Amino acid sequence: MSGDIPKVELKRLAAEKAVEYVESGMVLGLGTGSTAVFMVRAIGRLLANGRLQNIIAIPTSEATAREAEKWNIPLTTLDVHPVIDVTIDGADEIAPDLGLIKGLGGALLREKITAVSSKKLIIISDDSKVVQHLGEKAPIPVEVIPFARQPVYAYLQSLGAKVIEREGFITDENNIILDCHFGKIDDPYSLAEKIRQQPGVVEHGLFLNMAATAVIASKDGELNLYERNFRN
Repeated sequence: MSGDIPKVELKRLAAEKAVEYVESGMVLGLGTGSTAVFMVRAIGRLLANGRLQNIIAIPTSEATAREAEKWNIPLTTLDVHPVIDVTIDGADEIAPDLGLIKGLGGALLREKITAVSSKKLIIISDDSKVVQHLGEKAPIPVEVIPFARQPVYAYLQSLGAKVIEREGFITDENNIILDCHFGKIDDPYSLAEKIRQQPGVVEHGLFLNMAATAVIASKDGELNLYERNFRN
């Protein structure tokens, strides 16, 4: 295993490959997280050398907005540009049908709003995030208004989750995150519907039927492209 490429380098490779989908004149969604940072930097460099022009971007978090500003990427909002051409973002788990768990970075609400506003969602990752069933490795983050903390906590437990509040963390929308450990999820579509039924739940980290493409770097640095078969 000594020949394995460091994970941080795999993230960079996947991010820079995904940026090849970006064309001049596009409205971009900029994801959040350690892999997405490499994507933001790559776009900034392409703008600086003139290979990309007339790009405008919508960040999915305040942290991403600050990174984009460092790289002189022009920013906008969904109020001005409600349709996004391409969003590039990371994921915490990726299933074979490109179902995702996202939100361990705490930006799941804005990430999901951006994803559903996009013509194309591209996911970037190293292969440690690939699973056969969602829930194998990562919990489902659930964003909750603070007023509803205890009722939502109890409801999520009733669904079978081990629920852990993310201590000291407040989202960009001033909500809390409850990380829900379900283990292997047999029917993520049904679970997603159930989670949303409880008042006080703002959003959850199951991103289903959203990603169109995944760029995944394997341990040896090989880049694999996966295109999604959309569920009818």
